[in-house]
Amino acid sequence: MCYNPLERKKYTIIKNTMLQPSIYEMQIQAPEIAHLAKPGQFVNLYCKDQSKLLPRPISICEVDKQAGWVRLIYAVVGSGTRLFSHMSEGETIDVLGPLGHGFSLEDAWEAKEEAAKILIVGGGVGTPPLLELAKTLKRNYQDKVDLTIILGFRDDVYLAQEFRAYGKVYVSTDSGREGYHGHVVGLLEAQELEQKDIAFDYIYACGPTPMLRGLQTFGLRQNYQGEFSLEERMGCGFGGCVGCVVAIKQDEDFEYMKVCKDGPIFDYRKVIFS
Repeated sequence: MCYNPLERKKYTIIKNTMLQPSIYEMQIQAPEIAHLAKPGQFVNLYCKDQSKLLPRPISICEVDKQAGWVRLIYAVVGSGTRLFSHMSEGETIDVLGPLGHGFSLEDAWEAKEEAAKILIVGGGVGTPPLLELAKTLKRNYQDKVDLTIILGFRDDVYLAQEFRAYGKVYVSTDSGREGYHGHVVGLLEAQELEQKDIAFDYIYACGPTPMLRGLQTFGLRQNYQGEFSLEERMGCGFGGCVGCVVAIKQDEDFEYMKVCKDGPIFDYRKVIFS
């Protein structure tokens, strides 16, 4: 029987613990989703409370295709995600996915003889989907890619140690609690990555809009190629409600596109931030 990513299915939670205050890690046994998932895609989680009809889109942090599990990192930001945080190992949860398009993997270094220099930038809860990306890049291309990873948080840092398995990691916090005191673009400039003899071949990024806007300016100044994963508020998660449109440049004009269905990954040079 063929699996339909647009059909809700119950899966068993095999782990659901607090990673940091208000940040939780959920692992679900979902072999069909693990088999299909690509870095940058997301799933819709549904609450058992029937009064909360809309799903909560959560990006995929990591998968194990062989073991058949999917790892999700989510922030408790409202009543829906608060209900998720109270769920326990062994409970089932309705899931739909994987949804959206994943990151491109080959474009930047296909024709290069030396290792491609890749810049990965994550901010807050935009960081988790980049872990599966870094892991996949290293697994597929090994010494053909050289990863520089910039992670930004308000205060508490998470996942940084896991990223260190794949590249050189720099951390910034708004509070100054760990790493550079400030935002990620400030960290990039402070580390003089812009001035050093480092010409990145590609940028991947996910995080809040102000961070992406600043990073777009940084990347355009250097004429880098790359992709951003956008975090617009979604309703249905698969293009039905048109609640997550963004303006994307098309030649001399622009077009409104749906982050959930047409994205969430876009050529960062074409995104028109409001």
